[in-house]
Amino acid sequence: MAMVGMGMKFPTTCTTRGTSLSIGQDSCSFFKGSTLSLPSFPIIKTRKSVAVAMPVVARKMIQGEVVCATNDKTVRVKVFRLAVHPKYKKRIKVKKHFQAHDPDNTFKVGDKVQLQNCRPISKTKAFLALPLPPRNNARPQPEELSLPLQSQSAYI
Repeated sequence: MAMVGMGMKFPTTCTTRGTSLSIGQDSCSFFKGSTLSLPSFPIIKTRKSVAVAMPVVARKMIQGEVVCATNDKTVRVKVFRLAVHPKYKKRIKVKKHFQAHDPDNTFKVGDKVQLQNCRPISKTKAFLALPLPPRNNARPQPEELSLPLQSQSAYI
């Protein structure tokens, strides 16, 4: 037995296609690494000067209403979602409660919050409570017409 590599013992001969070869010969396919037939994948080589883009992190965002804010740095949020009934095919409301992290104790009962998925903070908390972004509900005001209405013109 010959010592090869990190203290591993291999036989001094290699058998390839029924012929016995010694280790010193270059024709032994075992030591050339050709016995394993792994699928070949393209190797992408990058230069060190090329900046690598940050990976895109898709986080789960859900909205709900705070129903309990008595615990320190924790709020309980009720979230509604629509689900299709498996038999009747009718959409029904399904509610679920989540524990969310509120580091500054800013949210009170009844506040609408947005929950962002994050690393587990405790056994039941894996969301971070964020305030909802302001909605743009500015509706365009109807412009006043310069012409008088029929009801106004009758009296003039």
